[in-house]
Amino acid sequence: MPERVNTRAETDAWGVVTTALDSGAKSTLKGRRLRERPGAPLPLDTLPKDWRDLLTRWARQGERCKWESLLKKAGSRQVETAVSLLDWLLHQGWVTLEEQRQSAIWRPLWVQFRELPTLRRALGLKDTDAEAAHWESRRAELATDLDRALAPLMAALDELPPARALARADLVNALARWQADARHGTQRDFALFARGGTKALTDAEWNWLNDTTDLAEFGIERHTPLLLLAAPIVLKLPGGALNLAASADFTALTPATLATAIAAESIPQRWQLVENRTSFERVARNRAPDTGVIWLPGVPPSWWREAVAHLLTLAPAPAAIACDPDPAGVAIALQAGALWQAVGLDWQPWHMDIATLQSLPSHSSLNEWDSARIAQLQQTPGLPATLNALLDYMQQHKVKGEQEGIL
Repeated sequence: MPERVNTRAETDAWGVVTTALDSGAKSTLKGRRLRERPGAPLPLDTLPKDWRDLLTRWARQGERCKWESLLKKAGSRQVETAVSLLDWLLHQGWVTLEEQRQSAIWRPLWVQFRELPTLRRALGLKDTDAEAAHWESRRAELATDLDRALAPLMAALDELPPARALARADLVNALARWQADARHGTQRDFALFARGGTKALTDAEWNWLNDTTDLAEFGIERHTPLLLLAAPIVLKLPGGALNLAASADFTALTPATLATAIAAESIPQRWQLVENRTSFERVARNRAPDTGVIWLPGVPPSWWREAVAHLLTLAPAPAAIACDPDPAGVAIALQAGALWQAVGLDWQPWHMDIATLQSLPSHSSLNEWDSARIAQLQQTPGLPATLNALLDYMQQHKVKGEQEGIL
């Protein structure tokens, strides 16, 4: 706003002070003036609704605006309303006007909103500065309370505007409490836990959570999770027997159902674990009569580990584990194999060797993350020699593959 240099000031009946602007730079300031009513602005209580709605749109534009811009915001049908509202704001002490003389008429040029944060609060608008400060405080609290597993969510919150970050911070906090309580359930269970209603999260919030982290790792599934398997087993349940061999291809069991099994008959001679869903279905349909096949849904979530661990107590047998011949697949195979190691059973990688990778019809290139993961995996105690050789080959030739081209 131009500097007020002149002492020529006049006060009208409304208390509005008019100050002429004419300093040394008369070529630019001649014919301009400032008008404002000194003192604290008066309340907005008497403002008509259409004026209030227009003022709300104006208050979102910033502290200093061109009058032409505010007129455009009003639209052609509200020009008279805009002029009347501007006059009212001046008399009530909410704005300072910079005007320019054009053809003997003083016309508004710039509108400076006074005490804009106060005006916005009075209109029910959010105070962005206060929100930013609130988010910084809330973020500091979250960073102290959360463990490393939730670090990706914290980074994702930092990318959001403060208002949205604050709205979603409670979801991250609820996820931390859910994890601390070792809870498991569906998305609706988590929504009830987090906000008191099974439909309390919006689609946008679910998409954000799913894009940011693996909810299955926290025991949260879209629907009740299912263990897919094909096996020559008769499970003994409290309510009767369940013959899995009667299925034409494979069976889907909820973790709760499997948890109630107290015994099993016709135990398989071996288990085969297959990561790719399409490959699993093919292997399940063509399995040998004495073989059991289990779908391994990527990084094994806790519900899957618990279900398979219980299954091994009922039907113990060695395992052959087939995952993508890539660094992530090796990591998944090691996590699944740990369940067999925990109960003293043997497991071996299956179709996860150099020859298999070489035989694939197509390959993908390793990225930086893959190379770093390989170096980390090679430090794994008890790493099977076949997987170690596969990792070496992938690192040397910068290639990886997918299981669907194998099984």
